Amino acid sequence: MSIWFGEPSVEWANARCEGTAIRSLGIEMTEVTDEALKGRMPVDERTKQPGGVLHGGASVALAETLASWGASFTVDPERFYCVGMEINANHVRPAASGWVHGEARPITRGRTTQVWDIRITDDAGKLVCVSRCTMAVLARPSEY
Repeated sequence: MSIWFGEPSVEWANARCEGTAIRSLGIEMTEVTDEALKGRMPVDERTKQPGGVLHGGASVALAETLASWGASFTVDPERFYCVGMEINANHVRPAASGWVHGEARPITRGRTTQVWDIRITDDAGKLVCVSRCTMAVLARPSEY
């Protein structure tokens, strides 16, 4: 059974990212499964720190992007929208090239908050970062 409200589209989500930090970092959503949202981000000059490896902040940006879109895909967009409340990350292993791949899964989806688990791996499937993001579910203003 799917966790999503309606039929989420990674193509639609990716198109909405033009002119944002998401696009500037090269982040893209790649797949929606019944229970997870997946995406990826290049490890390149946009996302590396001066030491030549993936910047921890870039990993956090990927994690929050996936959690935000994931949470948004689980609610009725006519009535609700989701925003990040808190995020943490443990950087487990450096990545110096290629892509990192994120997978976001909900831990809990409540009426007003959701908590998401995001795991980021390198091209070899090795864990790079594990993150947890708490999302607020907010009612859309009636004039929207």
